[in-house]
Amino acid sequence: MTTFTDFKTFSEYIGVAKPLDNDIDMGYYDPLNMRLKSEPVMIDFYIVSFKVNFTDKSTTDAQPKTAVFLNSPEMAFEWNVEPDLSGMYLHISKKIIDENRYLFRNYLDYGQHESLFLIDSELTEIITLFNLMIKYYHQDKQNFPVLLSYANVLLSLVEAFYKRQFSTDTKQYNQIVINFQQSLKDYYNQPVNHTPNVQYFADKLGLSSNYFGDIIKHFTQKSAIENIHEFVIKKAKELLEQKPKISSAEVAYELGFEYPTYFTKFFKKKVNLTPKEYQLKMTNQ
Repeated sequence: MTTFTDFKTFSEYIGVAKPLDNDIDMGYYDPLNMRLKSEPVMIDFYIVSFKVNFTDKSTTDAQPKTAVFLNSPEMAFEWNVEPDLSGMYLHISKKIIDENRYLFRNYLDYGQHESLFLIDSELTEIITLFNLMIKYYHQDKQNFPVLLSYANVLLSLVEAFYKRQFSTDTKQYNQIVINFQQSLKDYYNQPVNHTPNVQYFADKLGLSSNYFGDIIKHFTQKSAIENIHEFVIKKAKELLEQKPKISSAEVAYELGFEYPTYFTKFFKKKVNLTPKEYQLKMTNQ
């Protein structure tokens, strides 16, 4: 699989204008000169693609849409688009992300299949802002801070529009929450040798960990790891209540903790009692 480590070679590959900068690159798609289909490739930077009149050939839905796609390092992606596609792209180097992480969002690591579908008013805002960014992109480096600030605003808009999508397509996203909660219950219906983590459930649902985490946080008002921890504590309490003679170490191993002492500290932090103290309290009630 080909990996593109810089904007220049990737731009040549897809058939867009030569980049003017090695940290931020942007421009408009030109379908007449673009590569409309590609086998899976990887990149060593971040891409935010705004695709207008996009038709997803991988589905039975032939209705053209306007979508935002996110591609990040070490995530393979491919495309197969119609020649009437238009839109814009923004390439951001890992260096800029690392140096300005406070400006950027977790959703930059969403998967390609976790796209955002824009409504008309949102597209208008994006185009207006993008045109302002292009102005500073074509000026010299002294205006780079302005361009960087605009990139932050653009990505903040994308974040807001994702939240709108989560709120308006509740059937789809509620199902993800339901499946997560069921997977939590199923987790301990088998022997385990480690405690559950966010990546496990994201993989189970075929989602990137950041996308999965943002959906869970949006609908439960708690992070995915908070939901997991609450469930583990619930299971621990059940074991301590139902088996009065069970030891803290036995509970720890049954829940997948490698070290009983870590389980005891974890339980004390969440419940304000040690497992033994909780056990005695329940016994004396």
